[in-house]
Parts: sequence; C-alpha cells; structure tokens
Amino acid sequence: MASPTKIFPPEKIRAVVEDVASLLKERKETVSVAETAAGGIISASLLSTPGASGFYKGGLTLYTLESRIAFAGWTQENITSYAGPTTDVVAGLARNVRAKLGSTYTVCESGTAGPTGGKTANRTPGYVALAVATERGVFERELSTGLGGDREANMVQFAVEALGLLKDVIKGDAKL
Repeated sequence: MASPTKIFPPEKIRAVVEDVASLLKERKETVSVAETAAGGIISASLLSTPGASGFYKGGLTLYTLESRIAFAGWTQENITSYAGPTTDVVAGLARNVRAKLGSTYTVCESGTAGPTGGKTANRTPGYVALAVATERGVFERELSTGLGGDREANMVQFAVEALGLLKDVIKGDAKL
C-alpha cells in the first residue's frame, strides 16, 4: 500500500527544516523556539523530524500578553513601550527563552499575519521580525513577505524565514 502524500510540514518549510535538523544533529547543538504569529508551526515542523528529541529543547507560542508575562519575562516596561512586532521585541523574547531553556539557539518571530493590520509598517500584513539568540549575541532580520493579508500563507512564510535565519546563523552566514 502506498503511503499517503506527506502534508506536514508544509512543502515550503520541508527543505529548510530538514537542513536545520541535519545541521543541529551533526553539530550536537540544540534549539528552542519562541514564536508568535507563526502559531506553533516552527516548533511542529522541527518536531516532525525524526530524532528531534536530540536537538529540540522546547518551544513557546507567545501570542498573548498573558503568555509573554508568564513565560517570557515581560515587565510593565515592555507592556508600556509595546508598539507592535519589532526586532527589539523578538530579540528580547529570544534571549529570555534561551536563558530559560539552555539551548544553543533560540529562534523567535513576531509579525502581522493578517488579514487586517494597522497603520505602521510593522503592523502591515506580511511584516515579520526575526531573531536568533546565541551565546555570541542576537542575530536579527525583518522583512515583508509580500503576501498581503493571506493569514495562512504569511504564517507559513514566517516559519520559512525564521528557519532560514536559524540556518544562516548555524552555518555562520549571518552577521550580528
């Protein structure tokens, strides 16, 4: 009997998650995840890889203010100064989660998946801020997917971009 067509992780994510998992296994390094708008897709994609227990330290979907206070060290200052997703926000979340879980890397994303958004660039559907925290520092990137208000497509692309940044950091191709 033929096996059913593989539908997870999404096709756009499959190659990069396989590359990241291979690199982590080869180097005997670990990763943790702090994601917001991707909604758990990054963690689930990593965990779909055989041998994930050897490199995956844990993950958090920090979608709400309550979760950021309870699990990501957010203070009143973070709440007061919050102006949507930014590289500063994701860098802070990544540093905090890495410290708590003791992983080699923590990848974090926060963005505006849509279909609606706000008036600033970082609240336009398709915007995403990315960070990977390491012992050397935090690598940051921000971009727009160009996918407009397509929520599901943006969520998948946020995961692709986050894993791509993680891959670049692991390989030494990203700059602080």
